[in-house]
Amino acid sequence: MNSTPATIALVVRPNTDGIEARLAGVVEFLRSAGYRVVLEADTASHLGQAGLEVATAEQIGHSASAAVVMGGDGTMLGIARQLAPYGVPLIGINQGRLGFMTDIPIEQMLPALGAILSGKAKKEKRTLLQGRVERAGQVMGQGLAVNDVVLARGAGAGMVELAVTVDGQFMYRQRSDGLIITTPTGSTAYALSAGGALLHPALGGIGLVPIAPHALSNRPIVVPDSSEIAVEILGGRDTTLNFDFQTFENLQHGDRIIVERSPHTVTFLHPEDWNYYHTLREKLHWNESRH
Repeated sequence: MNSTPATIALVVRPNTDGIEARLAGVVEFLRSAGYRVVLEADTASHLGQAGLEVATAEQIGHSASAAVVMGGDGTMLGIARQLAPYGVPLIGINQGRLGFMTDIPIEQMLPALGAILSGKAKKEKRTLLQGRVERAGQVMGQGLAVNDVVLARGAGAGMVELAVTVDGQFMYRQRSDGLIITTPTGSTAYALSAGGALLHPALGGIGLVPIAPHALSNRPIVVPDSSEIAVEILGGRDTTLNFDFQTFENLQHGDRIIVERSPHTVTFLHPEDWNYYHTLREKLHWNESRH
């Protein structure tokens, strides 16, 4: 019989008031429940927690049963991209305002953690996007996004001109400030502020949302997540490409950006009473009344 304790990784947003005491409380709680606790390497470089093992994202991917993320949605996005190839489930504890992905309030973290780790949890899988930049037939770089892949004009630059093709079929030529290619998860992020539709996370779709298009007829559209989307840079200057707002590099005229669903997914573990619509009401300040 294998008596090796299950490993739980902790990922913590740096520069958060009071985080050391909260982290110590979580560590003590997990150890008392019989878990081996490791601290993610970037977290360890910001927080001096003596006596805790330190592990890279790759080591966590190979050894951890779950990763507890203490921070906001930005912290979750960063570790989710790194752990996606390994399938490690993620539990989000919010350190400020309620997040879309870090959904457990700090005052409920220990009871919620205990319940989730004992199996009383809602498991939810989210799709990701993968993209690459092709220049003169060569792949110049690639990235992974939980939320979105964004092409945008540079500060002070004019509009960019893009040609968009889906599964080899020409869709449109567009002049705009850019284009957001979003997962359902990312539909509540930048795409929402640009006028995109909210997409339920269980949907199999990819949203294309123009940023301030020149023609008002250029509207957001959702395509199947089996699609391959190709965007060619026809005009504009200082155009950038971002994966979850991690900048790739400036693009050149003639570059092609190929975006499709990643074979990897991210698994979130929520409390049993979690529901998506409650999160939307909280975050978007929808009317709470049923009558």
